[in-house]
Amino acid sequence: MTDKPRIGLYVCHCGINISATVDVDAVAKYAQNLPNVHVARTYSYMCSEPGQALIKKDIREQGLNRVIVASCSPRMHEKTFRKAVQEEGLNPYFLEIANIREQCSWVHEDMTEGTAKAKKLVASAVAKVRLLEPLESTEVDAEPAALIIGAGIAGIQAALDIADAGFKVYLVEKSPSIGGRMAQLDKTFPTLDCSACILTPKMVDCASHPNIELLTYAKVEEVDGFVGNFTIKVRKKARYVDVDKCTGCGECAKACRLANRITSEFDEGMGKRSAIYMPFPQAVPAKYTIDPENCLMLTRGKCGKGPKCEEACQAGAINFEQQDEIVEFKVGAIIVATGFDTFDASRKPEYGYSNYPNVITGMEMERLVSSSGPTGGDIKVFNGEEEIVPKEIAFIKCVGSRDASVGNEYCSRVCCMYTAKQAHLLREKIPDAKIRVYYIDVRAFGKGYEEFYDRVRRENVRYIRGNPSEIFKRGKKLVVKVEDTLTATPLEDEVDMVVLAVGLEPRADMREVMDLLRLSQSGDKFFMEAHPKLRPVDTATDGVFLAGCCQGPKDIPDTVAQAKGAAASAMVPLASGKVTINAQVATVNEATCRGCGYCVSVCPYSAIELVTVNRFGHELEVARVNEALCKGCGSCSSVCLSDSIQPKSFRDRQILPQIAALGGTR
Repeated sequence: MTDKPRIGLYVCHCGINISATVDVDAVAKYAQNLPNVHVARTYSYMCSEPGQALIKKDIREQGLNRVIVASCSPRMHEKTFRKAVQEEGLNPYFLEIANIREQCSWVHEDMTEGTAKAKKLVASAVAKVRLLEPLESTEVDAEPAALIIGAGIAGIQAALDIADAGFKVYLVEKSPSIGGRMAQLDKTFPTLDCSACILTPKMVDCASHPNIELLTYAKVEEVDGFVGNFTIKVRKKARYVDVDKCTGCGECAKACRLANRITSEFDEGMGKRSAIYMPFPQAVPAKYTIDPENCLMLTRGKCGKGPKCEEACQAGAINFEQQDEIVEFKVGAIIVATGFDTFDASRKPEYGYSNYPNVITGMEMERLVSSSGPTGGDIKVFNGEEEIVPKEIAFIKCVGSRDASVGNEYCSRVCCMYTAKQAHLLREKIPDAKIRVYYIDVRAFGKGYEEFYDRVRRENVRYIRGNPSEIFKRGKKLVVKVEDTLTATPLEDEVDMVVLAVGLEPRADMREVMDLLRLSQSGDKFFMEAHPKLRPVDTATDGVFLAGCCQGPKDIPDTVAQAKGAAASAMVPLASGKVTINAQVATVNEATCRGCGYCVSVCPYSAIELVTVNRFGHELEVARVNEALCKGCGSCSSVCLSDSIQPKSFRDRQILPQIAALGGTR
């Protein structure tokens, strides 16, 4: 313990965020009479430079050795104020934040009640700050390499940025090729640039970059360690094709007995592929992969009189004895860029997606309209009896978005604009088609988006405000039942094809990634960022960052921007070569620890383990904390039967007086 506490207490107005419902002058006057409070002041914005200067000046001139800031949540500015007090030679952990904004002014309307609560929160902070101990942060070395999980446009951009800065990048993609969802698109809005023309050069750059190691058709299986020192294990699945020998000629696919008989995932089920395949012509790496679930040689042990692909391969690249390979390496930072799934339209049975072949999704339309798609860009659909060129086409927006009935109350952000883009492309391919778009609202929020939307409307694309209730068949036509909400007119619109503008959802396998990296979900079920404004690419797990649609729906420009932000954040520990470990971690009194292991089982960060120690000539198990992994959450302390493990700065002897102060009078 240092000298007698001399506390400086500073109450922030936060503009009117706090002062509108809390009498800040009354709080400061009340605090002046609390034990060991030497200075009590107010200021409009304590986080500003003059506000911090006020604290520094009092530390110098008044000899303060404890500081309390009554302001907003410590999540906002605790680091700011710690840095300020440290610059004046005070231990940064002699700072306490009394949250009188989120926990007080924002939840009260009556100033009398708000002020009374603020006084209690300040008294509570004073009771605790007197008992705080000096803590010291530690530094560990950081491995100058990064892991990126997912190789869509977000993962690709992040990988190139980090690699261009001179650091090693391991880019892991579960599919046989990098490219992700963007590779499936035909054009991009609002500029109508060819998606492949933008994406393919970046894919090639990734493959040829000396600092990037591509691990395609692979999956991250284990992540151990902590920020700066992650140990990664990746399973490279057997392709049954030697990628060093494969020339990508395609003769094996032509010779396959199941040639063009297996549903193509890349073409959204609208095209066919062989059991040995390359996902799309521009795939990187341009190597073939054997599908183990459909290959006759792998499922039955024989392929007629012999495996035809093996005979056709002049390079001798086919190897049915190939096994999965485990690759292990170390990295200092991880970027998650696992992307999204599209909404399953069959979950809206009223739209008949599962019943009518001429009801398709927006992603299926992307493949249909693409020159590299299953029809070569020709727009043809089956109406149940014959293949036709549709002349009456309806788009329905917000399918699976802004819809509480399917659990997705959020806007998917891209549906309005990709609908406009597809309507424009259909107008080019079928000039005499009658195209209408059924919408709830039109959200054209990005640069050039409103202008593009206006352009499409001028191309004789009719926008009808209304949310269709049902699609059914009448003869050879589909009937869209809807109410035009602008004119209050019920409609039954007969069309040849319906395109459902399905929204974006979290990936079905995201739970595996959550468990692997100890991540959290937000209310929309996407990965949760550390702070939506101040730390939008960080996660609660230090050293793990988010990029792209795994964090929430976004378009390509925003995805690329976030990928660049994640890359910049990930490079901070890589460039410095050091990582500072938070000092407010759990600590164990091994003399009283009984080794029950309850703390080990409840720790969400796997930061505690049982170790064997020799005590009085006997070998006993006790808990030990890995300070680099611990976040000081206190879960361990809540289950400890002997009070042997407690987080620093939140020990019982510090918290109990704080609780007692909250029960005091006004």
